[in-house]
Amino acid sequence: MIRIRQVKIPIRNDNKEFIIKKISNILKINKDDITSFNIVKKSIDARDKTNILYVYEFDVEVVLEDKIINKNNSKDIFITPDEEYIYPVPGKEKLTNNITIVGSGPSGLFCAYLLAEMGYKVTVIEQGERMEERIKTVNKFFETNELNELSNVQFGEGGAGTFSDGKLNTLVKDKMFRGKKVFEIFIENGAPEEIMYLQKPHIGTDILRKVIINMRNKIISMGGEFLYNTKLTDLVIEDNKLVEIELNNKDKIKCNNLVLAIGHSARDTFYMLNKHKLEMMSKPFAVGFRIEHPQDMINKSQYGENYKYLPPASYKLTYQASTGRGVYSFCMCPGGFVVNASSEKNRLVVNGMSNYKRDEKNSNSAIVVTINNKDFGEELFAGVEYQRELEEKAYNIGKGFIPIQLYRDYIENKETTKLGEIIPNTKGSYMFSNLNDIFSKEINDSIKEAMSNFGKKIKGFDREDAVFLGVESRTSSPIIIKRNEKLESNILGIYPCGEGAGYAGGITTAAIDGIKVAEELIKKYQN
Repeated sequence: MIRIRQVKIPIRNDNKEFIIKKISNILKINKDDITSFNIVKKSIDARDKTNILYVYEFDVEVVLEDKIINKNNSKDIFITPDEEYIYPVPGKEKLTNNITIVGSGPSGLFCAYLLAEMGYKVTVIEQGERMEERIKTVNKFFETNELNELSNVQFGEGGAGTFSDGKLNTLVKDKMFRGKKVFEIFIENGAPEEIMYLQKPHIGTDILRKVIINMRNKIISMGGEFLYNTKLTDLVIEDNKLVEIELNNKDKIKCNNLVLAIGHSARDTFYMLNKHKLEMMSKPFAVGFRIEHPQDMINKSQYGENYKYLPPASYKLTYQASTGRGVYSFCMCPGGFVVNASSEKNRLVVNGMSNYKRDEKNSNSAIVVTINNKDFGEELFAGVEYQRELEEKAYNIGKGFIPIQLYRDYIENKETTKLGEIIPNTKGSYMFSNLNDIFSKEINDSIKEAMSNFGKKIKGFDREDAVFLGVESRTSSPIIIKRNEKLESNILGIYPCGEGAGYAGGITTAAIDGIKVAEELIKKYQN
């Protein structure tokens, strides 16, 4: 198999016939000598909006491969490298109890999937509902504002990513091809095959929900077990080793290996773990607002008039404010919704969500500002309490609904009373408010300064009727649960994992971390 990089295809010629002709020209062969090809990578080069190109990387099967390689000395033509995930070799210790995984988000699910695939008995504990019931509960919340604190946008099967865009892009270097393994598992369970090669892959919340259900059923078929509406409430530790766990404040089960894939919103669990002196530390994160624009406006700015031939455009913006704070766009959702993602009563937080087609009228992203312990204090849980403080303010100024404000009114520090051309596309009701009341003057000033700069990069980004929605406060976990080189905490038998433990940021990195933890357990035990 030959790999060819930097194959540039005009967007209007993106078809199999043209691609085969292009490959044959690059390799200097007849197109009939190409027996097959598959896409390794696909991205968009929109630097010249009058000539937007798809940039491909292909693996090509040809007749007389050696001869073709010998007559092509380009650095972009070479033998396809080996890129397969290699399973760890099981260790020598005997496993006496099931491996228990707390949380069924991406880190917990992928940890369970790999362990089950290798023949290990796993029990996945989830405080929320299984997907089918969770969707009904969340939709009821959007309609009535009646919150279930145990099962909501943050908690339940699939984790917080279930009600998001399902973005899979990551900047993590993946020399062990764990990311490829993650994508293979997703595809095996119903995700579109294109996620394997797109530069910015995404599944979409509508397809992701089905994939999660399929993964659950596959884990069960391999001997795994799921316990829903089951909350980890305490630990039993002897001689610095985990021996039992308590569930729902009453039931105790033997447990020697506990994977903590609890997610970044498991605040009460953080406090319980601290009671047992599990080593943790606070970490910086970012806070801000969601912003909505017409998707067509973003498409035209990014692609020009050719946007109609391309998928919905995204963006990534960064700015260093005169306050010394970094301001950046985060979790951009083309053609999506802003959702009420609350998980605690009388507190409100928002997030972004898109379906696979990304065909809603508005785009949205978070515009967030970096913060650290100078903002929220030195105490271990100061960041958690700062988040809660912001979310209480958002709840109060919105009278329990998503507080929104036009950008013009945010600049002028006055409550919005009337919308412009942009109609918010939300899951959950909204209320006109003054979002300046949520943050300090310095944070507000940083956002306002950055918005002026962003308007120079994307035409219309700082338009007066752009809609701000508050508050985006859970960009990442405010806590790191410390672990050693074997990914084990200071209390033996506990394995902190994923975004909630501070080792991931997004679906793919969380899934990769779940696989890493599974590997360490496999290396330790025999089947």
